[in-house]
Amino acid sequence: MSRTVFCKKYQEELEGLDAPPYPGPKGQEIFESVSRKAWQDWQAHQTMLINEKHLSLVDPEARKYLQQEMDKFFAGDEYDLAEGYVPPSE
Repeated sequence: MSRTVFCKKYQEELEGLDAPPYPGPKGQEIFESVSRKAWQDWQAHQTMLINEKHLSLVDPEARKYLQQEMDKFFAGDEYDLAEGYVPPSE
């Protein structure tokens, strides 16, 4: 049986991650309080931010920005969207 966590993003008990996504305390915090669904949603949003804002992950400022946006995303705070982004129609 998979483990569950009380997801701080969706405020309900959901399936958790299999392992911390980062090393260290931040990874452990995410592992303990973010669901698999919220993590997958963040990864999709992060990819959109990287692509639409032309971020380079070798740039420490870009990584810091993404970390801040991730914290806002999981906390339910207002987070950045890519300006002019139009989702693909289904």
